[in-house]
Amino acid sequence: MPELPDVEGFRRVLSDCGRRCVTDIEVCDAGVLRGVTAKRLRKEGEGRRLGEAWRHGKWLFVPLDGCPTLVFHFGMTGSLWCCSPDEPFAGHDRLVLTLDDTRSLRYRDQRKLQGVQLADESAVDRILERLGPDALTVGRAELTDRLSARRGAVKSALMDQSVIAGLGNLLCDEILWRAHLAPRTPARSVGEAAYRRLHAAMGRVLRTSVRAGCVPPRRSWLTGRREDSEPRCPRCGRPLCSGRLAGRRTVWCSHCQP
Repeated sequence: MPELPDVEGFRRVLSDCGRRCVTDIEVCDAGVLRGVTAKRLRKEGEGRRLGEAWRHGKWLFVPLDGCPTLVFHFGMTGSLWCCSPDEPFAGHDRLVLTLDDTRSLRYRDQRKLQGVQLADESAVDRILERLGPDALTVGRAELTDRLSARRGAVKSALMDQSVIAGLGNLLCDEILWRAHLAPRTPARSVGEAAYRRLHAAMGRVLRTSVRAGCVPPRRSWLTGRREDSEPRCPRCGRPLCSGRLAGRRTVWCSHCQP
């Protein structure tokens, strides 16, 4: 599932494509459009120049010159690709923007759980109002205040986009493992020292992951062990635990995260 580092990578894809003019929009599958028809998207998007893309959490915003903003959410399987217009379409290319007739920007998504919107300023504001601060920018005091006010498990609070925007399942498990915090620990019972560890771990994991454009499956990371047939903790070598929390598979080390 694309998380903050992946979406930051997609923002870089847009930067690589350049601030070009949209000369053609091809909707291969209208099932990815949210609140806009293919006809309206073409009418309002073609002939407009891409502005500078920006990201908040897992959302990517692309202003169009003199027009509303293209808003991308990648759900479980979405991605952005910039390639030659002559490159054959992939099976899950849902939306294709031709830029200056020289580049092809493709929204690719297998499951179509989220998609693409065309939003005016007020609609963008409504999206942002539902989100907490971006995980890359939140300070330690704000992180502590926002999480400690939540009921339930600390992992559930971290994954709540209205609390902190951008963290998904892999990031949360990795951050909690590095902070020596069990995922089911009640957020209200986490002490000040543990919140300091949590904030430091979140910063380190995010910085490395953003550089990689994903949560890297390094063998020294929990992420690099969780899919092993018999996963073991990279730190202590003991078997990893696995269970369901907040509807997602959760992996942790009972020794390192008591």
